[in-house]
Parts: sequence; C-alpha cells; structure tokens
Amino acid sequence: MKKHIAVMAGDGIGPEIVGQALRVLDAAARKFNHEFSTEHVLIGGIAIDETGSPLPEATVEACRKADAVLLGAVGGPKWDTIAPEIRPEKGLLGIRKALGLFANLRPARLFPELSGACLLRKDIVDKGLDVMVVRELTGGIYFGKPAGVEVRGGKRTGFNTMIYDEDEIRRIAHIAFKAAMKRRKKVCSVDKANVLDVSRLWREVVIEVSKEYPEVSLSHMYVDNAAMQLVRDPSQFDVIVTSNLFGDILSDEAAVITGSIGMLASASLGSEYAGLYEPIHGSAPDIAGQNKANPLATILSVSMMLLHEFDLEKEALCIENAVRKTLQDGFRTGDIMEEGKTLCNTIEITDKVIERL
Repeated sequence: MKKHIAVMAGDGIGPEIVGQALRVLDAAARKFNHEFSTEHVLIGGIAIDETGSPLPEATVEACRKADAVLLGAVGGPKWDTIAPEIRPEKGLLGIRKALGLFANLRPARLFPELSGACLLRKDIVDKGLDVMVVRELTGGIYFGKPAGVEVRGGKRTGFNTMIYDEDEIRRIAHIAFKAAMKRRKKVCSVDKANVLDVSRLWREVVIEVSKEYPEVSLSHMYVDNAAMQLVRDPSQFDVIVTSNLFGDILSDEAAVITGSIGMLASASLGSEYAGLYEPIHGSAPDIAGQNKANPLATILSVSMMLLHEFDLEKEALCIENAVRKTLQDGFRTGDIMEEGKTLCNTIEITDKVIERL
C-alpha cells in the first residue's frame, strides 16, 4: 500500500512526538511492506511566526490532497497576547472546517499496566476501561442559529439553538456503527429524548441507521445517566455516539478517569477529505525541546490512522501491542512514571516500541 500523509507537527512538544510517531510508522511500513510518504506543513504558532496566519492556505491544500493528516499540538504562552482571531487554536478549528471533519473519535482505554493511575476504585478498574466516544463535531448547540445575547424587557438574555437535521445525525451514526464493527460491536446512543425534541429525532434516526448493521447491538441512554454510568461501570460501554455538546463533556470525562492523558489518541473524520489524527494532550511548552515528552498518544494516533483511514487492522493492532508490551516491560516516560519502573526519554521509549513491533 502506498499512501501520502500531511504532517502538521505544530508547536511545543509537537515536533518531538510527531517525529517519534513517524519512526514507528516507518518501522511498521517496513514490517508489513507498505510505503508512506510525508509532507510537513505549518499550523498554529509556528505558522503565525513564519506566515502571519495560524493556517496558511498551503497547509489546507496539502491536507486536502493527502490520504491522512497527522497533527502534533498547537499553541503556547508565546502567542497568548496576540489578537484572538489569529491565535494558534484558530488553525486547528480552521483545518477541521476546511476538511469537513464532522466526527470526533476519542478512545479512552486504560492499559492494565497503568491501572494505578486510574481515578476509579480497583474493583471497577479490574472490569476494564475501553470506551470509544464518537462525538458529532460541526453541528448542535455550538453552531445552531439563532444565537447571541440580546436585551429583552430591559434584561440581558443569552440564547443558543440546539439543531440537527436528519442527514447530520445519519452520517455520525454511520461512523459510530463502523467503529463498533472494528471493536466489540456495541453502540450506546446518548441523548436527552425525554425532554428535547432534537434528541427524539436523534434517537429515531440512529435506530434507522442501526438496521444497516445487524451485527451491532444498539442501546440508548440519557446523558445524565451516561455521565454517572461512565464512573460507576465504564466496562459496560463499547462505542458511545452523541451530539456535540454531550460528546464534549462525556469524552473529557472518559479521558480523565483513565488518569493517563498522555496515552490518549483521537481521530476527526469527514466524508470528502482525509481524517485528522492527533493526541488529545496539549503542546506542553514547559518541557518542549527537552526530550521528555510522552510520544505514546501520538504513536497510538498513528495506529488509529492505520485502522480507520486505511483499514489496516493487523498493522494497527501490531502498534498497539508494541506499546502495551513496552509498558508491560516496565518502561515509562516521566508523566506516567511509577516506582520500580525504568524512566525513558522521548526517543528511548520510542526505541522500545519499535523493538517490540
């Protein structure tokens, strides 16, 4: 297989972690007889420094032509005082919009080797934590119109509109069911259909889509109960699909209970252009350039890219297993360091992963 990847290393630790993830990709390519070419383009603060824009048009063009997009991180205190309209984060929002990325896939997986970092009780942890939150990314209350703040009856009144049409719901539902087909074949659709009309439509359309995936079991849960169940017994979930607002909250909840944010990957998918793959942690400017950053989330983002973009399930699993074996063998970066383990820098832990491929 020959594929071309647009690489946006970005700011802070971005260049370090992306560089190491590409080493793992190269090693996997050699092992499985694939060929991946890369093109490095600018985004975020470094793009502002070099071009005056957080998202140069050349970056958009390169990403639209690519078979997949890999991102490191954007932002840092250096750019905190510049005009809001050209902040580094605008580059990330802009590329998502330019590529039409409407689905965010956020896995929250607790590797047993890191169970001590989990914030939940041991009896809950022992049941396992491996949840994929599929969040609708471009609709719902964050983008609905009308929205604003007006003076009504002499008082300031704020308002937003939660709105979805059936096509928006249908396309995110398909993403969720396809993801479940590559996992444990369970989808839980989270809504608030007991009080919201938009959620009632959401539930109806998800049920319609489910008929195209007879191997996948579908359940429904109100969002308040889902938030509670994620803490009480996350092992009951496989794939959660939900709206922009609910997904924003639940994906962060699922991530934080693992206790190891440096281990979590993500994917943003659309239908017209390639998907974007990135770790969920930030640019960590305090350790940038010191060879201390944890590259494992970015390496796992590459695994997600192989699985969801290229349908290379065996290759993706090989990388995941190499990461897990590295942890089993006691190697750690500073952010996940435990007593009795071996501390590694960014390059060293990548070496360990590659050895175990």
